[in-house]
Amino acid sequence: MKNRILLIILSITIVLIGCTPKNSVNVDLEEKIQEKDTKISELEDKINELESQLNNVNQPMSNNNLLSIVVDVMDSIKNKDMDRLSSYVHPTKGLRFSPYGHIDTESSQVFTVEEVKNLKEDNKAYLWGHYDGSGEPIKLNFNDYYKRFVYDKDFANPQIIGNDISIGEGNTVDNIKDVYPNSHFVEFYFKGFDPQYAGIDWRSLKLVFEEENGKMYLIAIAHGEWTI
Repeated sequence: MKNRILLIILSITIVLIGCTPKNSVNVDLEEKIQEKDTKISELEDKINELESQLNNVNQPMSNNNLLSIVVDVMDSIKNKDMDRLSSYVHPTKGLRFSPYGHIDTESSQVFTVEEVKNLKEDNKAYLWGHYDGSGEPIKLNFNDYYKRFVYDKDFANPQIIGNDISIGEGNTVDNIKDVYPNSHFVEFYFKGFDPQYAGIDWRSLKLVFEEENGKMYLIAIAHGEWTI
């Protein structure tokens, strides 16, 4: 009887000894699997984040990007699409037209968004400033002013483009940054057309922008040429 009891106890002990390490191994294995699953999940989240960032980089430039705005504004000017151009005009400061790089705030014309929309149909003669050299008043309707002091050259296809850098130089001071200290401008420049003039027949057009509430607005179009 004693031998049978000892045999039973011994058998139970062997079973317990055999089972305990196995259960411990299973627990350790499960913990390692969970740890790896957690790391995999973290890596997947990181991959998704990187893919999202990459998609943002590859997306087309938004309408608030100055470069994309400049391209569309210049295309609007070239095609004299005043309705489209007006959508970029500053809502409170309007749009100023200057015949020369030195902006005369007394005589240059400023138009509201609604006025810009209708400029092509406006036959009124405005005083835009004074002709360089003669000092005679520049009194023209918009369409005539446009031909002489806005799109007198194919500025959509310039020889040089300056970003916040003035390229054209004459004998008058470019005061855009004085008039609009917080502005950004892009200059579309031709270095000359007739070799006999050695470059003094250069032309340029500057598009001047200001940011407000995270959006860039057109506030001035300044024509540039050699001045006496």
